[in-house]
Amino acid sequence: MSQRGLFITFEGTEGVGKSTQLANAAATLESLGVDFIQTREPGGTPMAESIRELLLAPRDEPVNETTELLLMFAARAQHLYTRILPALERGQWVLCDRFTDATFAYQGGGRGVSEDRIAQLETLVQGEVRPDHVVLLDAPVETGMARARKRGELDRFEQEAVAFFERIRDTYRRRAGDDPRRYHIVDASSPLETVTTQVRDLMCKFHADLL
Repeated sequence: MSQRGLFITFEGTEGVGKSTQLANAAATLESLGVDFIQTREPGGTPMAESIRELLLAPRDEPVNETTELLLMFAARAQHLYTRILPALERGQWVLCDRFTDATFAYQGGGRGVSEDRIAQLETLVQGEVRPDHVVLLDAPVETGMARARKRGELDRFEQEAVAFFERIRDTYRRRAGDDPRRYHIVDASSPLETVTTQVRDLMCKFHADLL
């Protein structure tokens, strides 16, 4: 029986460079000969991607916070059971752009949804499944939003006020401080070469720890 794969998630506020560093992590794992998949949340499967479109599209109709929360976990359930868990059971590593930490940060910290409510859904959908490692790309909100605006049209979340993202960043940092073994904070405001090196070194360390 193959060894279970590692589940590694990348988190952070808008514009911190997750896409760039996920590509960097993927290239590093390829160089190490690690079998892996790369995916994202919300999304990762055709059905979950459809839910993603519902969540991100700007709209005139106000989106109730419970609606948003349930859609997030609906997409997560589909993603987890049809893609993430099968890959892990095959021994593949999973690199995922966001997971439930994002829900605690965006819907909890940002929207003010009770963490108890989120935790209940986390247990319902995931059981005991949690990421083995969380790479938190951290940068001042203004820095990240300036980068996000350069990408073009903003989605429904990116259009929120700065205070919304400050609460999100605070939540991420608190969660990382509560579990420093699993969370790895990378200063995303550093020069790109520095961030890239730190993420590459983390992937190499995770790999070495299994040998």
